[in-house]
Amino acid sequence: MKHWFLMLFVWWRGATWGTLLATLLYGQFVGTDPFGNRYYQNRAGTRRWVVYNGTVEASRVPPEWHGWLHHTFRDPPTVAPLPTKSWEKEHLPNLSGTPEAYRPEGSLAARGARAPATADYEAWSPE
Repeated sequence: MKHWFLMLFVWWRGATWGTLLATLLYGQFVGTDPFGNRYYQNRAGTRRWVVYNGTVEASRVPPEWHGWLHHTFRDPPTVAPLPTKSWEKEHLPNLSGTPEAYRPEGSLAARGARAPATADYEAWSPE
């Protein structure tokens, strides 16, 4: 019950009723990505959209699907996948604010000890 109530009023937790209705009436399913996001287009192929799996966060769209959504590529990655390079890493969404976020050594969020100050700093004092 809570899930359906949130769908009615909260847009950042997934698709709203309006999006689901438009998808049902006009959407043509194109494919999914590794994050479970579903991609659609209208029958003419002029409008493209994504229904997120979970939180609505644009950084959760992989680059190949991002290019398709913005009409950079005519064919979706399910039809014409992008060639991958050996040096490329897997796409990661924005992890800020999550336990998996990057925390450099010495930061307070990493709960580590800060490196001791070096003696290369000399405080300025007016004459």
